[in-house]
Amino acid sequence: MKNQWLWNALSVLLLIVGLVVWIMLPWYGVAAVAALLALWLLLTRTGRLALAAARIGIASLPQRWGASSVIIVGIAGVVGVLVAMLAMGEGFDATLKQTGSDDTAIILRGGSQAETNSVITRDQVPLIGNLAGIRKDTAGKPVISPELSQVVNLPTASSGEDANAQFRGVSEEAWTIRPQIKLIEGRKFNVGVRELVVGQGAKGQYRGLDVGKQVKLGNQTWTVVGVFASGDAHDSELWTDIETLSSAYDRRAYQSVTVGVNGKAGFTELKSAMDNDPRLKLDVSTTRDYYSKQSAGLTKLIKVLGTVIGTIMAIGAVFGALNTMYAAVAGRAREIATMRAIGFRGTPVVMAVMLETMLLALLGGLLGGFIAWAIFNGYSVATLGANFSQVVFQFKVSPELLWSGLKWALGIGLVGGLFPALRAARLPVTAALRAT
Repeated sequence: MKNQWLWNALSVLLLIVGLVVWIMLPWYGVAAVAALLALWLLLTRTGRLALAAARIGIASLPQRWGASSVIIVGIAGVVGVLVAMLAMGEGFDATLKQTGSDDTAIILRGGSQAETNSVITRDQVPLIGNLAGIRKDTAGKPVISPELSQVVNLPTASSGEDANAQFRGVSEEAWTIRPQIKLIEGRKFNVGVRELVVGQGAKGQYRGLDVGKQVKLGNQTWTVVGVFASGDAHDSELWTDIETLSSAYDRRAYQSVTVGVNGKAGFTELKSAMDNDPRLKLDVSTTRDYYSKQSAGLTKLIKVLGTVIGTIMAIGAVFGALNTMYAAVAGRAREIATMRAIGFRGTPVVMAVMLETMLLALLGGLLGGFIAWAIFNGYSVATLGANFSQVVFQFKVSPELLWSGLKWALGIGLVGGLFPALRAARLPVTAALRAT
């Protein structure tokens, strides 16, 4: 009894390890496994017998469609939820990663992880502008934009409840540093006037941000004069003149300085010059690195949650598959016993049941992936970013996520079909033939 318990525990442990390896297997590893299986099925006598037995079982699926649909729908649900969860993290990560570039750098106070906890005094800005590595414009002036970020409350378009928005004060050079930002409606704000332009994502996320509308921020009225598009995290922001924002919120210092650099070589030169200047206790990183780090924490959390939720649902789908396939094996006891009696040994019978289950799992995986893609790919949502303001982004159902969901589906089918297949191979032939 004790040896049997140990054997069962070892079998479950090996099965779990095998599933983990399968989920982590790259596409070429899966292709190699599929190729080896196909060769075995086609070139060996046992494999051809397994194919013949599988055809019999698959041909009878329409007669058992109600029970078989339990497996398909259950696995489709697992794959759909898993892919949708991971697509949210993928979309958020992609939005922030494409915000920056290697041709621009952001400067923060030493040790600061984000703009919200950074302070750069006004007297430090001219010192930064004189550092080597900063790109110059046609007039020979450094391309540098001191900036200020203020979190404000705005009513959301969906519910009207207040949510955080990022109100950014920028200089004129900000438009040069970020050439991807284009006005798509209205005009730029004027210096010294309470005017603002809004990102297209912010316009869709919050109420009252149409061009010509007035919005109350910080007990003061601001006029929306334009809408811009950037295709990145800046789409979620409101922009105005930095000195106007500084005066309105009584901010005496800046929070960050964004500069243009001459590629990686220029950034290396800038970093070296800053490190060697004792007056500047500041950190610098490319905007690509900065925004990638801002997305890392939330993306990891979403992936962990998605995997945990997917695992819990997968366990339920496995039990559903087990129940269905056990019932299918019991209902086909005579059929299986007859195959055994005419020469089908245990291995072909096991493989036949496994192939049937894997086919149903494949259908469930394809259905779940299609549903996730049809509903969630490109779906716009907003979540709290590193600056405690809403970042508008789109779900991204990538081919990699669909492939991962398909591997999960096949893994569920493998576990759900294994034990019923072993039971089918061990059916007493004489008892099964006598059963009515």
